[in-house]
Amino acid sequence: MSRKALCHRTAPQRPGLDLNNCYIFTINGFPYGRFHGQRVKEQVYRPDWTSADRVNYTNRLFDLLGQLVPPGIEGSVSTLPGSFKEFITTEDQLRAIRANIFRCVEHIEKVSEQTGRRLHLGLEPEPLGFLETTNETVKFFELMRGEHPHDGRLTEFLGVNYDTCHLAVEFEDAAESLAQLRGHGIKISKLHLSSALKLRPTPEALSALAAFADDTYLHQVASRTAGGKLARYKDLDVALAAPKSPPDEWRVHFHIPLHSPAAAWFDNTTDHLLGVLDVLQADPHLCSHLEMETYTWEVLPPALKNRSVVGQLTAEYDWCLTALRDRGLA
Repeated sequence: MSRKALCHRTAPQRPGLDLNNCYIFTINGFPYGRFHGQRVKEQVYRPDWTSADRVNYTNRLFDLLGQLVPPGIEGSVSTLPGSFKEFITTEDQLRAIRANIFRCVEHIEKVSEQTGRRLHLGLEPEPLGFLETTNETVKFFELMRGEHPHDGRLTEFLGVNYDTCHLAVEFEDAAESLAQLRGHGIKISKLHLSSALKLRPTPEALSALAAFADDTYLHQVASRTAGGKLARYKDLDVALAAPKSPPDEWRVHFHIPLHSPAAAWFDNTTDHLLGVLDVLQADPHLCSHLEMETYTWEVLPPALKNRSVVGQLTAEYDWCLTALRDRGLA
């Protein structure tokens, strides 16, 4: 299991990793450039997969990973879900996304052959991303396969990075989503183990929720009525300012620590994460790459900053390892 695999433009230093009994098997290739300590918001999607810059960047990550990943272990890079929905306005952009992802697939094949490593790219569905839901993701893969019929590279080198926070925000069922992806022959490249905020939007809860609105990251919100009607908001401040018809539940794309318990006014989406682990217990070959994906330490409200970041990381590992041991997975 890995937190964030790091990459540098300098030559890979395997001896240093070996000396410290460390290894790298996965890279988070979603952010491009700085991700912490500055305003990111929707700019985290730039450059998107319409751009050659995104292709070249991701190819370089695979060049590094092919040298860093140990023999006998697969290597993965996760990436953004094509683009941000509001960025895509033309068919030319859609064609460019598909063509550029296929260019990367061709490069992954080349690096895999040269290094003898099994490498793959995972597209990461995310609220209001170009690929947002399981249905949208399946349709995209089918379109790619229609453009490249009987090309096994789209199965071997391209898959999905399944983030349990993101799909929970979409109110998806973990077992149904994974079954749909597997039923269409889509590789589960990596599992991001993460948890989102879940709450009933009472006046008290909404007042407390304002502490989670920050100027750094995008916190998309999905709301659902008792009848199942969904509404989506680009960011938490937008949702808080919107006129309120009484939805039954809100889910907020804010990665809270895995060990954070429910509070007086909010719950978490740990049930979705554990549902994914239940599927993994039934089929341990589903995916070998698990990554804890909390990155919001700097912007957590004071009530959740009750220990150092090192203490938080240790607690996350303890929580995760316990959940895996309970299922015979660790």
